[in-house]
Amino acid sequence: MRIAQAIAAALVGHLLAFGAHADPLAIGVAAPLSGPAELLGRQIETGAKLAASAGESELTIADDGCTAAGGEAAATRFAQAGVQAVIGFLCTESLEAAAPILKEAGIPVIAVGVRTESLTDRRDRTGWPVFRLGPRGDDERNAVASILTRLWKDAHFAITDDGTIYGRELAETFRAQAGQAALKPVFVDTFRPGLDNQIALAGRLRRAGATHVFVGGEAEDIAVMGRDAAQLESGITFAGAEALRAASGDVALAPGTLMIALPEWAEVADPKVLETFQANGALAEGYALPAYAAVQVVGAAMESNQPLMEALSGQDFATAIGPIHFDAKGDLTQNPYRLFRFDGQRFMPIEVQ
Repeated sequence: MRIAQAIAAALVGHLLAFGAHADPLAIGVAAPLSGPAELLGRQIETGAKLAASAGESELTIADDGCTAAGGEAAATRFAQAGVQAVIGFLCTESLEAAAPILKEAGIPVIAVGVRTESLTDRRDRTGWPVFRLGPRGDDERNAVASILTRLWKDAHFAITDDGTIYGRELAETFRAQAGQAALKPVFVDTFRPGLDNQIALAGRLRRAGATHVFVGGEAEDIAVMGRDAAQLESGITFAGAEALRAASGDVALAPGTLMIALPEWAEVADPKVLETFQANGALAEGYALPAYAAVQVVGAAMESNQPLMEALSGQDFATAIGPIHFDAKGDLTQNPYRLFRFDGQRFMPIEVQ
């Protein structure tokens, strides 16, 4: 009964949405506004509110608590409020609980933080109207493999990982794609993480003739490897993934270290949008800019005078964080991960030919 009532309310909202432009957009915002993830949820709330104030949108904000119960309650509230779209969601549990309710109500979702691949991979079976503005869970390792296979096609490269599932998946994905390109690493190994020196590993890498090394591991281990390889004057360039965004501990990263990671959105965002954040005393950090962009996408899609699901699936959207285009499953058509080089102070973006 509760879902049926919510659906009826949502249908009224959708009928109004296709009338003349008299009514503002009604957008639901789902975010953890309590509990351990509240800080991240507040970033979503901030970005959505600023985007709404810049356009003609009214927000219904719900605390999903990053739980299944919270997601279900938020979705029911959105349907009863007759929102036309929902943005937000950081946690798989809350989105999976919300998606069936939002599907029945005909309300699409633009998720800004959920990386679980199955949410969009199962669309043909579930029919869940989920669009993912952030990366998929496999985007990081696929970007590592694609970028380094092109970048190191003429290099003597090695691959090592720390034995964790995360590190091994990164390493194995790179190794497999390199193999498909007829490239073979000169050295492959699993190292012991957390050591205060990696001089033995650095020596083995030098003897193998490695000039470039991908490390599936943490920033602290990569920093130690870079220091010890430099002591041997081996001239090795190390590369890692998004874990390099974390502080490396007592040992500084070696200048020239490469990183495959998401951009810092504030470094690539529309300057006018950044001015809006500054003028309102808000920080353009974390999920704030993606949430701002998600509201922009909804607004642009509604202006197309198409059913919203069709509009979201079929066009490019100019947003505060750059162009957005969703594929048939609801994922981004372009992998958002990029290549960066550490200059001794910060990671700077570099282009790969």
